[in-house]
Amino acid sequence: MNLKERNETVRNFFNEKIDSYDDVHAQYMDTKAVLGDNLDKNSKNILDLGGGTGLELIHLFELYPDAHVTVIDITENMVEKLKTRDFADKVTTICGDFFEVDFGDNYDAVISTSALHHFKKNEKVILYKKIYDCLKDGGQFLNSDFIAEDEEFEKEQLYEIDNEFDKYKHIDIPLTLEHELEVLKEVGFKNIEVKPVPKHSYALTNARK
Repeated sequence: MNLKERNETVRNFFNEKIDSYDDVHAQYMDTKAVLGDNLDKNSKNILDLGGGTGLELIHLFELYPDAHVTVIDITENMVEKLKTRDFADKVTTICGDFFEVDFGDNYDAVISTSALHHFKKNEKVILYKKIYDCLKDGGQFLNSDFIAEDEEFEKEQLYEIDNEFDKYKHIDIPLTLEHELEVLKEVGFKNIEVKPVPKHSYALTNARK
């Protein structure tokens, strides 16, 4: 199954989860709040990859009420739910595949949480280069996401997605922190910081263009 087909399967999976998504992901609010807490104070123009129903934007707009956020998400039901938020007038939504949608440019920051662990290392090289290119000089990429605890787990998940994907509707394929940092450096990011997130197997990477 190629990347486009996998992304379509992920889209269908999350479309089906719309009624329970917010309740399930309430336990992840700490992983989402760290995005706003670590944004540069002058951030105004922000791109959110995989924004879903907008849970991470609740805290962000508390801190940055004058910000504007562009959200790209592949799941139309999530995007429609996001449009009902009381901050929806501060958000531009794009429903589409990260690898196909034009990100635009001149962003102060790109943020993401619990979304980018669906891609292999070589796919992340392509995606992270798009992120790098859409940022202003000095802009930051904040990613709060699932990290593989070791290389063995990373390989096990990759094996499943390559050989057993048809058995499941959803498989996570997180990279180890070492491999995640390798991708960030390869596409040009610098001054990369890693901070703990109050959830097991999560970390926040803060990378600078």
